[in-house]
Amino acid sequence: MEYRRLGRTGLKVSRIALGTMSFGRWIDEASSAQILDAALDAGINFIDTADFYGRGQDSGNYAELGEAEAILGRLLRHRRHDIVLATKVYNAMGPGPNDRGLSRKHIMAAVEASLRRLQTDYIDLYQCHFFDPETPLEETMEALNDLVRQGKVRYIGCSNFAAWQIAKANGISAVRGWASFVSVQPQYSLLVRDVERELVPFCLSEGVGMIPYSPMGRGILTGKYRKGQEPPAGSRLAAGEARLKALITEQNLDRAERFREVCAEWGLPMAQVAVAWVLGNEAVTAAIVGASRVDHLNAAIAAEGLNLTAEQRTLLDEIFPL
Repeated sequence: MEYRRLGRTGLKVSRIALGTMSFGRWIDEASSAQILDAALDAGINFIDTADFYGRGQDSGNYAELGEAEAILGRLLRHRRHDIVLATKVYNAMGPGPNDRGLSRKHIMAAVEASLRRLQTDYIDLYQCHFFDPETPLEETMEALNDLVRQGKVRYIGCSNFAAWQIAKANGISAVRGWASFVSVQPQYSLLVRDVERELVPFCLSEGVGMIPYSPMGRGILTGKYRKGQEPPAGSRLAAGEARLKALITEQNLDRAERFREVCAEWGLPMAQVAVAWVLGNEAVTAAIVGASRVDHLNAAIAAEGLNLTAEQRTLLDEIFPL
């Protein structure tokens, strides 16, 4: 497994990061443990989660949120210091008006709750899950800086932020001498390439690490979902996941079918090619891969050693134009 510095920091993270949105949501703790063990055995040291992950995402029951963090807390208890552990804050964790967002009040309450669930006294990378238009960035960045100064957080990052939002946040921090965002976590795959217009060049220019999620197009680029066929039982599409349903268009399914044919010609698994394509972007530090089975994870891990040729990347650009 190759390791790279996260942004301009000295922190080394594996090129494949394990995403844990399935933990406690679609799979139980025993299955989660198998996937985590396989990841660590393969040399993955970068684990990404969020306070929001759990059955509550689907049930709407706030008591069922945070299960992914709680499972990780139990599973990592005796090997915590070997792991770069990342989590996130923003989403509604309760019914109250201050139980969400990026206000100082919510950030301070959320980090303490995450630390308890994770059974740790520090978080390596604490990320703002989404941009909060209702909270001044000065308030958010000062609160995050305080967490770094207190030792509860080592580095701060963001997820689903636009380039201008990161630039503004880091500009505020630069003027005041506060901690700044070292990374951004966008959705990025052959199917979702809009970040190449502004975010990718921004990250390259400013030394911000990019750690994309859903490099396999939420399963579309693995061949799991095909035109004219019912989604597999137990799959995320069968469960009605909204963000996946938004990607299931006739055009995307046609492109995925062409992708299937090309991968077959190359003699390579679709998932491996999809992840390798993302890793081939020079702005990408690590690709976050979620899994509900060990074999899903193994396919992604294999991508870390696959270097696509210029001709192969050109053909994929033709199938999936920006």
